[in-house]
Amino acid sequence: MKLKKKQKQAKEWFIELQNIICSTIEQLEKDSGSNAKFKKNKWKYGEFRTIRGNLVEKGGVAFSNVVGRFPKKFSKKIPGTKNSTHFWSAGISVIFHSKNPKIPAIHFNTRFICTKKSWFGGGMDLTPCLADNKEKKYFHEKLKKMCDLHNKKYYSKYKKWCDKYFYIKHRSEARGIGGIFFDYKMNNWEKDFLFVKHIGLTFVEIVYEIINKKKFLKWTKKEKEIQALKQGRYVEFNLLYDRGTKFGLNSGGNPEAILMSLPPKPKWK
Repeated sequence: MKLKKKQKQAKEWFIELQNIICSTIEQLEKDSGSNAKFKKNKWKYGEFRTIRGNLVEKGGVAFSNVVGRFPKKFSKKIPGTKNSTHFWSAGISVIFHSKNPKIPAIHFNTRFICTKKSWFGGGMDLTPCLADNKEKKYFHEKLKKMCDLHNKKYYSKYKKWCDKYFYIKHRSEARGIGGIFFDYKMNNWEKDFLFVKHIGLTFVEIVYEIINKKKFLKWTKKEKEIQALKQGRYVEFNLLYDRGTKFGLNSGGNPEAILMSLPPKPKWK
């Protein structure tokens, strides 16, 4: 398959998935008695949608399709840029920070990047403020079941990568309870694309299950304080270590769309 066709299919999928995710969240908001809808923000390289609702205090679902050149210094870290810094990229990035501290922060992204080489990357993870072992078990079992349908080695490999990636070094602590994370996936395009699509649909199922199950639960002032401190950790990781944040800011991305991942009310002691 020619690269242009691959790019077209990937781009169309990311746009379709953006619509599916936004519809799912708006339905959950409606079920909770809220009329919250996503606000669409268009720019020359895509569209990022934001929501502030009864369930999702601050959320964003961003689609981007950026074409350009990497800064020379940054390009040294990117495969296929030895002779040219030109790139094409498309992807979707999602973050939901819930009002209820009993609902974890939920993060997801998948992308297709082309230089002289081309590859998929992405993953999903949960950052709870309050421990919930049943939820953790459900989340990881769901991911393992999905991964096993493609390759029995994927879950273990990508879970370890996620645990290593989402680690706040200066705090010596994990950001959350992990998930899966992968990058530079360029072995078999058709199989890799199928895996990326399956991850997206599994994410939708997980989001619905977690938020729907807890949408009417009450919380305490102390639990909200714990949430604010946890959100502070989230800010630290995203600004200091997150690869997606650095990639976006170094590739001509929209700062508002890139920084939409930051939580609404972080605090520090």
